[in-house]
Amino acid sequence: MTDAPRTADSCRLALPREAERLAAIQRRSWQQLMPPDVAAHILGSVDLETMAQSWAAAITRPPLASMRVLVAIAEGRPVGFAALGPSDDEDAHPGSDALVAEFIIDPPAQRQGHGSRLLNAVADTLRADGFARATWWVRSTDDPLRRFLESAGWGADGAHQSLGTSDEAATVKMIRMHTALSDS
Repeated sequence: MTDAPRTADSCRLALPREAERLAAIQRRSWQQLMPPDVAAHILGSVDLETMAQSWAAAITRPPLASMRVLVAIAEGRPVGFAALGPSDDEDAHPGSDALVAEFIIDPPAQRQGHGSRLLNAVADTLRADGFARATWWVRSTDDPLRRFLESAGWGADGAHQSLGTSDEAATVKMIRMHTALSDS
């Protein structure tokens, strides 16, 4: 008996039927990456089904054609995803600046090349959509992600912000990273 052929790891646009898996990956990631009190507060405020419905809508009915959800695939199923589109930052150049709004690799699938593959797919997609620069808000304490981005040519641009819940029970400090997408 021979083993079934292994499906090549890849990246592509997300499919609506994958929305629940993306929500589950997002929840696991938040538990891993956020301080426990922040993760508990956020995860307690939204359930898996609601998150899956939001991802299904983002995949099937994005507000703009340039808003996309990409997935990293391993063994035929999503192991990570990225949500991207035009930047809504106050200092963004409309039509030129893009935003990586979410980028998650499932904790058990990390350090296997999926993040690098997905990051390249993000850059290629944004470039094809005519964006010249990509930005990404990163938690100030997420040193591994910052190192990963810096190794791929991203750098901090000096912008920062604090994000918190409406009741201020949890606050996260963020810095903005950026990279040029043009080939020149």
